[in-house]
Amino acid sequence: MGPIRQLIKRGFQGVEGLFDRVLGSTWNPFYRLGALGWFFFWIVTVSGVYLFIFFDSGISQAYRSVEHLTNAQWYAGGIMRSLHRYASDALVVVMMLHLLREFGIGRYRGVGWFAWFTGIPLIWLVFTIGISGYWIVWDSLAQYIAIASTEWLDALPLFGEPIARNFLQPTTLTGHFFSIVVFIHIALPLILLAVMWIHVHRHNRPKINPPRGLAIGTLAVLLALAAVFPAQSHPPADLTMVPAAVNLDWFYLWLYPLLDRYPGLAIWGLIGGTTVGLLALPWLTFKQQRPLAAVDLENCNGCSRCFSDCPFSAIRMAPRTDGQTAYVQQAVVDPDRCRGCGNCVGACPTATPFRRRSGLRPGIDLGTRPIAGVRDEVLAIGEKLSGESRVIVFGCKHGPPLDSLAAPGIGTITLNCIGMLPPSFIDFALARAGADGVMLTGCQQGNCYHRLGIDWMNARIACERDPYLRARVPRERIATCWAGAAGLKRLQTDLATFRLQLAESSTPADQAPPLAEESKPNA
Repeated sequence: MGPIRQLIKRGFQGVEGLFDRVLGSTWNPFYRLGALGWFFFWIVTVSGVYLFIFFDSGISQAYRSVEHLTNAQWYAGGIMRSLHRYASDALVVVMMLHLLREFGIGRYRGVGWFAWFTGIPLIWLVFTIGISGYWIVWDSLAQYIAIASTEWLDALPLFGEPIARNFLQPTTLTGHFFSIVVFIHIALPLILLAVMWIHVHRHNRPKINPPRGLAIGTLAVLLALAAVFPAQSHPPADLTMVPAAVNLDWFYLWLYPLLDRYPGLAIWGLIGGTTVGLLALPWLTFKQQRPLAAVDLENCNGCSRCFSDCPFSAIRMAPRTDGQTAYVQQAVVDPDRCRGCGNCVGACPTATPFRRRSGLRPGIDLGTRPIAGVRDEVLAIGEKLSGESRVIVFGCKHGPPLDSLAAPGIGTITLNCIGMLPPSFIDFALARAGADGVMLTGCQQGNCYHRLGIDWMNARIACERDPYLRARVPRERIATCWAGAAGLKRLQTDLATFRLQLAESSTPADQAPPLAEESKPNA
C-alpha cells in the first residue's frame, strides 16, 4: 500500500507544482477539490431547478419537453441543460481526484477515518443521481440504461417479479415510471446534501467555497463548453426496437459495458467488494500513535483560543473541574478527533518562551512534542550559530525536509505543523537566541496538511489573530516560504536570498525583552 500511496502523492505534487506556476497557489484547483465539489453541486442544483420548471413528465411528453428546452429555448434552457450536464461531469472528476489525493496524502487514517468513511457513500449517491437523470430524457440512451439497470437489479432477489419486464413493450410502461424517476432525481440530492454536511462537520471552518476568482473562472469554462458543445438527446426511445448504438457519458456510465459482458451478480460483487474495501481502508493500515494534546488546568485560563483555532474541532470549552474561581471555563480535548497538529499550542497565550517563574508549562501542550523542548532547541541552536546572517528555520514535517539546510549560520527546527509555533518564539529566536532572522516554512499556501496552520501563522504575524507577534519585532527579519514537501530547491533559493538581504541591511539585534514575571497571563 505504501509504494502506491507514494506514487500517487508524487504524481499530485508534480501536477500541483505546475498549476502553482501557472495559476498561483490561491487558485490552484487541486488545493480546492472539496470546495469545487460543493460549487459544482450548487450549479447542478440551480440549473436542475430551472429545467424541472419546464419538464413535463410522461412517456411522450418527457422527450418533447426536453427537446423544446434544448432547441426552442437554446439561449436559456439549452444553456442550462448543457451547464447541468458539464457541472455533473465535473463533480465526478473532482470527487474522484479528491478521493485519490486524500489517499495519497494519507489523511484517511487515524482520526481522518470519519471524513473518509462518510465520503464513500457520496460517490454512489452521485452516480445514482446522475444515472437517474439520463432516464428522465427518455431517448434511446435512456432506454438502454433503463433496460440494463433493471436487469442488473433483477440479479438480486429483491423483487417478486422481474422489473425489466416493464420495458419489454410500450403498453407495459406508464407515466408513473417518470414520476418515480423524477422523485428519485429530486429526493436523492437532498440526501446527498445531508451527507455532504456530515462529511465536513468535524472540521473547524470547513472550506466549502472556492476562491472567487477560481469559481468565476470555472463557471466561465463550463458556460463556454455549454455554448460551443451543447448537450444533445439521442433519438426518442422506442420499446419496439433495441437501441443499436448509443454514445455513453463515460463519467457516469462506464459500468454499463461491463453489464453487457458479465453477469449481474459478478458486477454486484465487484461494486460491493470495492465499497467494503474502501470503507475498511483506514483500519487496514498500521495506526500510528498520535501526539495528542493535553490540558494543564494549573495553567489553563479558559481563554478559548485553542478551541477557536483547532482545525478539527477536537477541543470544547467546559465548566471548570478544579475548583478555581478565577476562571470560569477550561479546555477539554476529544482524543478521537485530535490529530496532534499542535495548532492549539500555537494559540495558547501561556506558551510564551519568555516565561521564567513557573517554567514553560502552557495550558495545553503535546505530550510527545512539548513546547518547552522547542524552546530548549532554539537556545541550543542559538549557541551553535556562527558567522553572518544567522537564521533559524522553523518548518513543518509535511513541508520541505530541513536536514539538508544545515550550515554554520543556519539552524532548523521541525514541528508537527507550522501553526504549532507560538509567535512569541519568533521574538525569542531574534532577541534571545542571537538569530539575525527567522524563516518559516511548511506546506503550500492554501494546502496546509492540517488545514489552517499557515492561515493562523500568517494572521498572527500580521497582528490579525491572537496571539499577536509583538509589533516591535522587525518584520524585515522574518521570511516565509510555503513551498510544500517537494519545494526544497525553492526553500534553498529563498533562504539564500533572505540571508543576503539580512547581510545587506545589517540590522542590529534587538535588546532582550523583560522576562515575564507572571505565571499565568490573562486571557
